[in-house]
Amino acid sequence: MTKAQKKQAEDFLKLLGRAHDGIRKTIETHNHAAALDLLSQCQECAIQLGGIIEAVEGEDFVTIPLIEDYCELAYQIYDKISKNSPVHVNQMCKALRKLLIKMENSVKHDIPERMEVVFLPYKASMWDSLESVWKAADEDPDCDAYVVPIPYYDKNGDGSFREMHYEGNEYPDYVCVTDFREYDFEKRRPDMIFIHNPYDEYNYVTSVSPEFYSKNLKRYTDKLVYIPYFVLGEVDPENEEAVEGMAHFCTVPGVFHADVVIVQSENMRKAYIEALTAAAGEKTRAYWEKKILGLGSPKMDKVLETSEEEYEIPGEWLRVLEKPDGSRKKVILYNTSVTALLEQGDKMLQKMKSVFHTFKENVQDVALLWRPHPLIKATIESMRPQLWLDYKQIEEQYRAEGWGIYDDSVELNRAIALCDAYYGDGSSLVQLCQKAGKPVMIQNVEIV
Repeated sequence: MTKAQKKQAEDFLKLLGRAHDGIRKTIETHNHAAALDLLSQCQECAIQLGGIIEAVEGEDFVTIPLIEDYCELAYQIYDKISKNSPVHVNQMCKALRKLLIKMENSVKHDIPERMEVVFLPYKASMWDSLESVWKAADEDPDCDAYVVPIPYYDKNGDGSFREMHYEGNEYPDYVCVTDFREYDFEKRRPDMIFIHNPYDEYNYVTSVSPEFYSKNLKRYTDKLVYIPYFVLGEVDPENEEAVEGMAHFCTVPGVFHADVVIVQSENMRKAYIEALTAAAGEKTRAYWEKKILGLGSPKMDKVLETSEEEYEIPGEWLRVLEKPDGSRKKVILYNTSVTALLEQGDKMLQKMKSVFHTFKENVQDVALLWRPHPLIKATIESMRPQLWLDYKQIEEQYRAEGWGIYDDSVELNRAIALCDAYYGDGSSLVQLCQKAGKPVMIQNVEIV
């Protein structure tokens, strides 16, 4: 049973104790109607207590018979009073109190208190932003850790939902996944909930299912924790222009609603604090200083612990990666971002064509591994339909020709481990490749 659930059970028992005092007074003053009402409330309270315990510990748990005995006694007293039969107040209250003490002792000593932690990823490709924290929780013998992938929707231009996606079957084999329809947040009340999507309804392209918005999840836990699914280029927290430039990553619902926000570094923590203080006022600085923690990004942890040997490389990839003599070509990880496409439009498409032409001409020595941002399709299709048609044509031609690798899998870290260098747009991948010790070059859309 979680700490929150146990406290809820203890609160029910305290209510019963207060109700007993009321029952004594109403009987002594011959206010039988009020006494009957209180006894009815005691039964209902005990039934709810039993429901909480059964949901977690099972219907045969040792506390349940005690609750049943209590309900039976309350009913007998109710029946006597309703029939105007004589009631010995002291004996009645002593009997109720005796059973209440037994229930209190059972809840205190028989019910084990465990930490329950729930992780709510939505895109499997972003699981690395939570994985190392989940591993630590899962390995803790006093903690029950649940991975509950949640559904998300693509959005139309008017903000309405389009098709639903659920990627619960795309997680690594070592991750035990719980179906979101089978985890009852209201009954289980986990001690902590971890999220990596901070946008709630304010993302123009995708949305997690509304019941999983951060503002709704707060109802079910005492500690909602947000860890960004991305890493940013480090900024100087004393550089106002730099802080203002990344402020839109900070002023999002997940940051405001979370009880704890974990960011990639101490400098990033300071930048968040500056951005949030600027948005909410100087009086809020102490609040943000307590809430934002610069403990590091799990994405960095994943990069450092991942090696190429962990993965089975697909056969069609090997045909691109290997030279005729069996030696390995140099592998360039090419990343195209949503932002570059939206901002540069046709220029970006021309740049991509130029890049592909160059690498195709040098295919004997270099292998290109193209990994577009996972939200490109949903974003461009929704916001720039014509651009999407042109982009799709380029993508289909690249894949059909087969001289390079196209990677839209959830295995981001496989691509990083496999590559010798990074080329492409500025994105989270830049910081991850740098952390892995891979050379990085940012493409210039003006040069084709």
